[in-house]
Amino acid sequence: MAPVTTDRLAIALTLTIGGTAHEVAPGDVKLLEWELHDWGHSGRVEFNVADTKGHGGQEKDALLADFLKADLVEVSLELKAVYSDTATRPAFTSVKVKGLGVDKTLSEQTVVPAKGAPITTRRYGVRFVDAARLLWGQHHPCVLYTEKTLEDVLDAHKGDRIALTYDWSAGLGSTCPLIFLGLAPESGASFYDFVLWYVHTRNGILAYDYASQGYVFRAAKDSAGTPLTLRAEDVSSVQVVFPEVIRHDVAVLNAAAEHPKNQAITQDQAVSGVRHDVLLRTDIDNDVQKRVTLETARLKARGLELELTWNRLPTVAFAPGTLVKLPTTAGFAAAGVPGSETFRVRRVHLRAEALEAGPDAEHANPDGGYALRLSTRLERKDEPNQELPPFVTPHYPRFVEGTIVSEVGEAKDETWQAYTDSTTSLDSYKVKLPLFANQIVAVPFNANLQPGHFYFPAYKGARVLVALDFQRAWLKRFLDWRAGARLPSDGQGVHLLVGKTTKSGTSMRHFYDDNKPVLLLQRTHDQDTEKIEIKEGALLIQVKEESA
Repeated sequence: MAPVTTDRLAIALTLTIGGTAHEVAPGDVKLLEWELHDWGHSGRVEFNVADTKGHGGQEKDALLADFLKADLVEVSLELKAVYSDTATRPAFTSVKVKGLGVDKTLSEQTVVPAKGAPITTRRYGVRFVDAARLLWGQHHPCVLYTEKTLEDVLDAHKGDRIALTYDWSAGLGSTCPLIFLGLAPESGASFYDFVLWYVHTRNGILAYDYASQGYVFRAAKDSAGTPLTLRAEDVSSVQVVFPEVIRHDVAVLNAAAEHPKNQAITQDQAVSGVRHDVLLRTDIDNDVQKRVTLETARLKARGLELELTWNRLPTVAFAPGTLVKLPTTAGFAAAGVPGSETFRVRRVHLRAEALEAGPDAEHANPDGGYALRLSTRLERKDEPNQELPPFVTPHYPRFVEGTIVSEVGEAKDETWQAYTDSTTSLDSYKVKLPLFANQIVAVPFNANLQPGHFYFPAYKGARVLVALDFQRAWLKRFLDWRAGARLPSDGQGVHLLVGKTTKSGTSMRHFYDDNKPVLLLQRTHDQDTEKIEIKEGALLIQVKEESA
């Protein structure tokens, strides 16, 4: 834990509720605590607001009415130092953070002076997080997209309070046949969990830009910019931290019977016999190679990190993502940490509690005195790994109903059709999903639950249950009887009906008539019928042209 020091800080705070901005004087901010990460932030702020108007004074609490509402609270904070021990007064810079309120507190204190009317001061508190963490954390969409990119999906869900930019074309810019968000609240995974899961499993980077207060999706961390050299006088201590080393190899397994594969991926620090097995089942060799490439990129050990504690808030403020260099003075060149190396700020923890918390202390001042705890975590500039917050893995599959599509024959014909992918040469059905605006998805054209010696493809219009995964779908089962296939229950019959329609096809029925079995095989084409009927004591073979 960082040591406690004292410092004077200027904390500019504005709360916007229902479109109305409420500014708080820096001296009235009594507590600020925040945790800034390279992926987002969280924090808490407490402050006093005086209300003397009702007792003959000049100050009115204009915040109270809005604060009592359930409207969304926008928190804007700007923090900078006001004191420095340098020979000349430096140009102080600030860190800005914008977030949304999670919950609020309010207490009231009335002070009666020796002479005069009572003075009322209210102590407000707001806990806040970055916008995506709050809004996406409560967002559980169940939406299907076809022929869209992940950028399209993110843009569709960002709303007007989340700003997104992209520098990850390989991970987000490719058009996908199917993208399904089945984020049920009862499964626990929100849209925020989905985004973190996707970034983590695809080896991407989610960066929070403290300059623009938006989010950037990157293929790799940003290494641009001129490093800031830290002042030795500002730093209290430097600790070298060695993160846990990866001790496992990886093996990518493909369980497809005609394309089995077991591809080992090794790394120098693995312990023999310890591995992560990734199981796939695909007939596409390129899918296996893509997964091998991905797992190879993910299998990188984290390098050393530095934990810095501070004597004061630096005059030149910085946020996660800033490049810095250690001071070159003695005491900062720890073993294995070259003084010339460039580091990146990964996390900032700050707690500033007013030295005087009374209602009148530092009231309306442009700055205030605080008991300060400040620590930062640095990583090497070339560190590829990102430490994301904990997340819930989305749960798949989800099940929806659809109808089989076939473009063979006339509209009334119950035909079947296999669609061949020009890239993979694999066959698939097309299934229309009424819930999702009749969008059409591809599912494997295979035997499904039947043994391979039965060849009964699904017919046009058949009502089916479709299993939807994040980027694939398959037939789970069939949900109805074909028109004309069902038989009366009193005959205890079974029926095999094939062909385009009930007037152009073949029917084979077995049923009971007067508790005696009957087998009927009949071919029909318009008025032309041929049938073979076998029943008790009789065999009938008939060719007949029915009258129109």
